[in-house]
Amino acid sequence: MEKLTRADLMSLETYATRRPEFRAQVMAHKRARRLALGPHAVLYFEDRLTIQYQVQEMLRAERIFEAAGIVDELDAYNPLIPDGSNWKATFMLEYTEAAERHEALKRLIGIEDRVWMRVEGFDKVYAIADEDLERETEEKTSTVHFVRFELSAGMVAAAKGGAPISGGIDHKAMPLVVDPLPEATALSLVADLA
Repeated sequence: MEKLTRADLMSLETYATRRPEFRAQVMAHKRARRLALGPHAVLYFEDRLTIQYQVQEMLRAERIFEAAGIVDELDAYNPLIPDGSNWKATFMLEYTEAAERHEALKRLIGIEDRVWMRVEGFDKVYAIADEDLERETEEKTSTVHFVRFELSAGMVAAAKGGAPISGGIDHKAMPLVVDPLPEATALSLVADLA
């Protein structure tokens, strides 16, 4: 997928006008790109549209309109766009109760490295997590991790040919499997592949 440039973005004024319809479009698009691995673990798969929305929202929230600031946002978010041989996602651990979240994050240290995706007929591909910065400490993991799943050429060809895709977590405190992925999610992920 092509990376975003300044030319792909709306001005703050234009975005203010188009935001409701653009947001509705992106939210509909994101539904197929959300993979619940269990009651508290979710992968939100990113692509060019989801990242464009994120950048537009950051520019809006921070009132960034100068070229240097826009380039900084693009530099921060463009690495989250898939490259044609991988899937990129935001991995979230979602707990509504603070005390439960606190205890879970202590038990789940290292979970971001145990999240996997698999194209049928191939081995699991484990996430490469948090390449931008470390989000875990010795005491707990984070609720948010940025992950990448690198696929071989054979995996890409098999997925594009319709091979079922599954995902899961191999962490002793949270073993989970979704096999196969919902059809809409699988089709959306195949669209990320070159």
